[in-house]
Amino acid sequence: MTAAERPPSVDKLARSLRDSGLPHALLVDVARAAIADGEPATVAERSAAAAEQLRRTLLTRVVNGTGVLLHTNLGRAPLTEDQSGRAITVEFNLDTGRRGSRQAAVGSLLARLVGAEDAMVVNNNAAAVLLVLTALAAGRDVPVSRGESVEIGGSFRVPEVMEQSGSRLVDVGTTNRTRLADYERAIERNDTDVALIMKIHPSNFRVEGFTEETTINELATITERHGVPVVADIGSGLVDANCPWLPGPPPAWLAGEPAAAQGLADGASLVTFSGDKLFGGPQAGIIAGRADLVVACKRHPLARALRPGGLVLESLQATALAYLDRRAASDIPLWRMIAASLDELEARATAIVEQIPAELATSVISTDALPGAGSAPGVTMPSVGLMLRGDQLERLRLGDVPVIARLRDGQTVIDLRSVDPADDEIIVSSIATLVT
Repeated sequence: MTAAERPPSVDKLARSLRDSGLPHALLVDVARAAIADGEPATVAERSAAAAEQLRRTLLTRVVNGTGVLLHTNLGRAPLTEDQSGRAITVEFNLDTGRRGSRQAAVGSLLARLVGAEDAMVVNNNAAAVLLVLTALAAGRDVPVSRGESVEIGGSFRVPEVMEQSGSRLVDVGTTNRTRLADYERAIERNDTDVALIMKIHPSNFRVEGFTEETTINELATITERHGVPVVADIGSGLVDANCPWLPGPPPAWLAGEPAAAQGLADGASLVTFSGDKLFGGPQAGIIAGRADLVVACKRHPLARALRPGGLVLESLQATALAYLDRRAASDIPLWRMIAASLDELEARATAIVEQIPAELATSVISTDALPGAGSAPGVTMPSVGLMLRGDQLERLRLGDVPVIARLRDGQTVIDLRSVDPADDEIIVSSIATLVT
């Protein structure tokens, strides 16, 4: 075998790939695989390509230029990170020096924020619904409108979650019309043992035309007459329909979106919602409402399996404090995006275009951004973006810092409402590479 035919040593090949930023152990795996494939003359090139491909399978920070503010595939609500490396009082009481509750601090802030007696946190909203049903309705009946017995993203099916909880689904009404009397009949029948009523936000599923639904306010009259609590799964986690943290009125596209504060004020005994949608925090599920019901959920053995870690709790705490201090519009990335005016977006777009080579024919265009993640389904918000000639999605996606864009009529669009202003320079650099 000549020197040209002899493969390099695994260690030497792995060390030649260290600029990829991957750990040496992974580079050894890449080198071994490349050598085993044969063709010694191209082993260096193939191993470099394999290392880059492996790097791209890892979680990677990207610029979201899709215009979908809560992009499920990109982590939903964007978060800022500021970790000191110190320990955190997840279950430690500074006053007593003894073990405390991981739910106490954040739970009290969330309760204050939405006007609840108590609140707790689990690892996502599906877990919140499962825990509530298991702790409060196992072995008993739960009426749900047929129009709300839905499947949402990730194959989350209401009937299947109820089955796992041990509660029994009682269908009431029809797909398009469910009245208060339908729930009343379910409670008053001799063959039912109703533990609670579930009111479920159907997310992206909508029925239009000849429709009727029963409001939380109407359902609360059943609680008054029969003592049956109403649990409202509002899903996307809008804190307050009035958006008091914004300088102006609530955005028009939020009209009709259920909110935690109003749900509880209207008589819901509990509300459940996501932390990483319109709440603007990390992935979490929040249960808020009557203290006795929340305590029952906290004490159930399933709560331990569903509890969040310190990183989630600390991030939720920062998010809740921003709301309470009326800093949400400036400190929560999602609400910064929502609050950005068209004039601001257009000024940014113009500044970007001025820095891009003329041959790329980049232009400023009007676009429609989306809330995303099932929040405010079917609505859009006006936005401003950049249009590039042709399909440039792959080249932008494979840049040093990936830029995720979308196609419109065969042209590439980068919507600036979903882009942090600090990333405008990255967009300029990424687009500039398209001329090479």
